[in-house]
Amino acid sequence: MKTKKQNYSHLSPKQPIGIFDSGVGGLTVAKEIKRLLPNEDLIYFGDTKHLPYGEKSKEAIIEYSTKISNFLLEQNCKAIVIACNTATANALKEVMLSVAGKVPVIDVINPVAEKVAYELHNNVGVIATKATVNSGLYKKSIRKHNKFIKVDELATPLLVPAIEEGFKNHPITHSIIYNYLSNAKLKNIETLILGCTHYPLLIDEIKQYYGNRVRVIDSPNIVANHLTIILDKYHLLNDNNPKPNYKFYLSDITKNFEKISKKFFGKTIDLELKVL
Repeated sequence: MKTKKQNYSHLSPKQPIGIFDSGVGGLTVAKEIKRLLPNEDLIYFGDTKHLPYGEKSKEAIIEYSTKISNFLLEQNCKAIVIACNTATANALKEVMLSVAGKVPVIDVINPVAEKVAYELHNNVGVIATKATVNSGLYKKSIRKHNKFIKVDELATPLLVPAIEEGFKNHPITHSIIYNYLSNAKLKNIETLILGCTHYPLLIDEIKQYYGNRVRVIDSPNIVANHLTIILDKYHLLNDNNPKPNYKFYLSDITKNFEKISKKFFGKTIDLELKVL
């Protein structure tokens, strides 16, 4: 999406970074941001009341995403990371219009698509929610940069509910993963993009299925690196904050979110119920 040259001189490096997702998946991105940018304050919104986004209509996803983005603006965030592939695929344009150039908006599809397009990949598979696959955004974004790459996308809707229910390293997820990854659509791929920020929580199980036959893309790391570049470009990196603050808002507090967020961010995290 082309925009006029942005001016973020009104923003301060001391302001927090806003991150949102439908649930725990975005924590994989937040964790990488925390690792790469250890001095940054983070505000995370998990819309657990409405998950999974992948089963919702485009109109509903737009409504949720724009409301959350405006909330993060109200919290004085200096950047917004849409840490949700489904929200990116269905509401990126609307979020950017709603934010109206006040802060940079970073999504989770375009940085990954661009990196894959410029590396040596011929046959790329994408697993994602129904809404992300139906949008076709991964294929469009990758082929915009490299029209010679073959991209096959497969909807894998059972993975998000299984992850949100806490099924990790479990016979249920092993069975779901085997059934999806053995699909004929993914037969000849050499690279697999995990097109949902929930899926890196199962990355070990996915790699185990493939052995060394398929390269599995680490999307959260790519997105966190892209955010770093953007903040540096606009002189918004906070490099002097030895005790960063991490704030978590949830539209419905769940046990699994508490468990994973504590694992990633420590036992003293602050969870607050917030229904928009």
